[in-house]
Amino acid sequence: MAKSGRGAPPEPPPESPPEPNLPPPWKGDGATSFDPSEFDTSDALVNDYTEQHAAHHEHPPPPPVKVTHGQMGKRALIIAGGLLAAFLLWNLIAIFQPFAGDGGGEGQVQVTVPKGAEIEQIGELLADSGVVSSARNFGWRANWSSKSDKFQAGKYSMAEGMSYSAVIDLLVAGPNTGIVTVTVTEGRSRYEIAQQVKEQGLSGDYMEASKSSRSLNPRRYGAPSNVQSLEGFLFPATYEFEDGASASQLVNQQLRAFKNNIGAVNMRFARSKNLTVYDVLIIASLIDREVSVPSERSTVASVIYNRLKAGIALGIDATTRFETRNWTEPLTNAVLQDDTPYNTRTNKGLPPGPIGNPGLAAIKAAARPKSTDFLYYVANPCKPGTHTFAKTDAEFQAAVSRYNKAREAAGGKQPSGC
Repeated sequence: MAKSGRGAPPEPPPESPPEPNLPPPWKGDGATSFDPSEFDTSDALVNDYTEQHAAHHEHPPPPPVKVTHGQMGKRALIIAGGLLAAFLLWNLIAIFQPFAGDGGGEGQVQVTVPKGAEIEQIGELLADSGVVSSARNFGWRANWSSKSDKFQAGKYSMAEGMSYSAVIDLLVAGPNTGIVTVTVTEGRSRYEIAQQVKEQGLSGDYMEASKSSRSLNPRRYGAPSNVQSLEGFLFPATYEFEDGASASQLVNQQLRAFKNNIGAVNMRFARSKNLTVYDVLIIASLIDREVSVPSERSTVASVIYNRLKAGIALGIDATTRFETRNWTEPLTNAVLQDDTPYNTRTNKGLPPGPIGNPGLAAIKAAARPKSTDFLYYVANPCKPGTHTFAKTDAEFQAAVSRYNKAREAAGGKQPSGC
């Protein structure tokens, strides 16, 4: 019998879908036994799982940046532009020389610009003379200045290492006003002065002109009758001449300057030692070749006086250099042992004549040396240019040994300090 009630009876719930036919996760006969040997719990597996887990849960790496051809072209243009700017800047500095100072250069160089010379020719002439560093850059600077058409031909007195602007100003101003300047360095020999005179454009033969002169007789100053030149009397100074001057004119001015200066030198001490003015000139010429530091002039003079008094050979190799005209290359033992008139190792006393033309300071030191007991001096390796002075041979040998050790440490070269 049907039971009464409200409404229709509820529908039965739908049946669950059938379980998939999966193999059991463990072996057995249906019992719930667990076999851990079926699972690999090694670190490798755990790590693999950890890495896979991290790979699925961490944020993936950002995709690589792709550079388009347009961007690469822009970068190449920027790099090329930077290189071009650096190149242009370097050339502008080379041409306009903003750090050249006054650009006056050093020394003295005589340059003659031929008539009708082109900018390229003038630039090469200046570069060959050492006046400018680059013929090409000078040409560019000259053309840029718009002054190249105002350059004047003629003879110029310039200097080494001048700036382009300074040279341009000179070439626009025109040749020197007919003045040639000659500077004779203290202690230089006739032969060395002759080379300098030739370079500066004086006409004539200086060696011939300086053999003798009517304006000065060396014998009046104690020179022997067989003296063969005016060596020692050619006073070193700066002289100016009009363009076209000769070597004879320079010699005459040097002799005039000698006579004007020698009168100011007190010769009483030298005469008390039986030395003539000519002897003093010889000693002064040795001093100018041996001394680099002015304060040592009178001390070196005292060594020469003391050795002359003691009858000891001077042993000054500058006399042999003068005789052989070798001021730069090493002297061989054979040359130093050769018994020649100017070899002061093999001959006692003063050499036959001056080995150069001394300046006034050296002449005064030679006329009145410092009072010392020194008999020796040798180069001081700790203070280049100076000497170590010694009274005894033992002191001298110790100083020589110290110098030789320093020279050996410097690879056989002149020591530059201790």
